[in-house]
Amino acid sequence: MEVQGKIKMIDDTKTYGNNGFRKRELVITTEEQYPQHIMIEFVQDKTDLLNNFQVGQNVKVSINLRGREWTNPQGEVKYFNSIQGWRVEAMDGAAGSNMPPMPPVDAFEPANELNEEDHDDLPF
Repeated sequence: MEVQGKIKMIDDTKTYGNNGFRKRELVITTEEQYPQHIMIEFVQDKTDLLNNFQVGQNVKVSINLRGREWTNPQGEVKYFNSIQGWRVEAMDGAAGSNMPPMPPVDAFEPANELNEEDHDDLPF
């Protein structure tokens, strides 16, 4: 799945436990009639993906939905969901492309009428 929006917040990487579990949170605001603030977590080596992004940047984030079940000490079953990111792409301009941006349409001159002399200059 993918979510698109503008970066609202990028948290610092946090380390948990003795095993060095790393987690970093990103909040993006969707651009729709009723914008949503979506918190996406990046874990372990994926936390580094956010190093090249800044607040205010438009991005597309590839995500996985995760869910788990937990039974508390009183025997009650609880369910938790999380959204985990695994790829982030900049959506501004031609980011990630080696091609130069296309000039606006009004920058082109209209083509002249084709005359008969131009018609016979094919090499075959």
